[in-house]
Amino acid sequence: MSKSSDPHKLSNSQIRHLKGLAHDLKPVVMIGDKGLTPTVMEEINIALGAHELIKISIRADDKQAKDNIIEKIINKSQSAKVQTIGGKLVIFKRSKEAKIAIPK
Repeated sequence: MSKSSDPHKLSNSQIRHLKGLAHDLKPVVMIGDKGLTPTVMEEINIALGAHELIKISIRADDKQAKDNIIEKIINKSQSAKVQTIGGKLVIFKRSKEAKIAIPK
C-alpha cells in the first residue's frame, strides 16, 4: 500500500524535512486547562490554512490526556503529525495554495 494513497500521511523524508523547518517555530496555539475547545480547534484550523506547518503547545495532566488531545487535533483538522516533543505538537496540512515545498 502506497503512502501517497492517503493525503494526510507523510513519508519519512517528508517528515525529516518538516521537522527541520519546524525546529525554530514558536507555538501558535496553546492548549491549557480548558482542553481542546471548539474555539481552540478553530484557531488551529485557521493557523494551518495560513501556515501549513504549525507548532502547538499542550498542557495536560498526564500522557493519556495529552495523547487524546493530539489524536482529536489530528482527526478534526485532517492534518498529519510531524512530531511531538514533550508538550509540543507539530502538524502539517497542505493548503490549496501550497506554501511549503516538501520532497516527494
